[in-house]
Amino acid sequence: MTQQAAKIGLLGAGTVGSSFLELLEQRSDVFAKPSGILVRDPNKARSASVVADKVTTDPEAVIAAADIVLELMGGTDLAGDLILTALAQGKRVVTANKAVLAERWQELRPYLAQGLLYFEAAVMAGTPVIGPLTGALRGSSPLELHAILNGTCNYILSQLELGVTYQEALKEAQRLGYAEADPSLDVEGFDAAHKLTILARLAFDPDIAWESVKARTRGISQLTPAIIKEAMEDGGRVRLVGSVYPQDGAWQVEVCPVYLPAAHPLAAEASNRNGLVFYGDAVGQVFIAGAGAGALPTASAVLADTIAALAARPGPSLLPAAVPVPLDYQAEKLGEIA
Repeated sequence: MTQQAAKIGLLGAGTVGSSFLELLEQRSDVFAKPSGILVRDPNKARSASVVADKVTTDPEAVIAAADIVLELMGGTDLAGDLILTALAQGKRVVTANKAVLAERWQELRPYLAQGLLYFEAAVMAGTPVIGPLTGALRGSSPLELHAILNGTCNYILSQLELGVTYQEALKEAQRLGYAEADPSLDVEGFDAAHKLTILARLAFDPDIAWESVKARTRGISQLTPAIIKEAMEDGGRVRLVGSVYPQDGAWQVEVCPVYLPAAHPLAAEASNRNGLVFYGDAVGQVFIAGAGAGALPTASAVLADTIAALAARPGPSLLPAAVPVPLDYQAEKLGEIA
């Protein structure tokens, strides 16, 4: 008897959505087909993987016809509303949308508790960090976490190391497609802050507020080649790093440019890679690194989450309460760049 393919409702068919459909076509072991594909402009030329007769501008129809809903459209308003609509109908939802998770966490939380939401692709694309933090690493009480979470900033800082001015580096990043026409989400640190907020809630405290992280976020737009050169003369590098660490009896969550000594695991990461260092009381130091952006790496994580959702395995589990802050632990405080 032939297994009937599950129906996938895809909200958004941009670069990641198209890449996901291409990967899905290649996987004969994944019994799923798109039942509807939401787009803004149905007449726009697209990849052959975006099946024309599945394209629509009706989000409700896409959600209603689907067994599993994938949200890959971005933004916090419409995307968040459609995610909530699908979840309220009992659908399992896969998303790569870090901004929705960071800013609309409380609305999503009841469904997160039910394991209906999957979001490995929201942080570090295809490099797995959500899974380890909510799985194997839960066996250790967390002590601190430091991560490079934005490839655009990594690229610009690498250019500053070569003596290129910030404005020239930004212009080249925009030309290459690494940075948007309005680059503020990346260069002012908010993209990294969205991602760090998710990690902090999953590993340290589920009640960490987005506004508190946003208030402790500073980007790279004020940096110059001279500042970078001074750090390099000391043998290290400057990188935009998101950190969670204990201080004054509370978990501190912040994003800022910091000086990384040459021996630090994150110092070696190339401009197109992200990295995360986790410290746990029992496991010690754990380092995870890999591609942190790009259509195919992100689509790979989306496909992995889709496979888990199709098998009805629950999404990432929430902490029941904040992890107690260690009072006798001296965190590694990286040197913030003025």
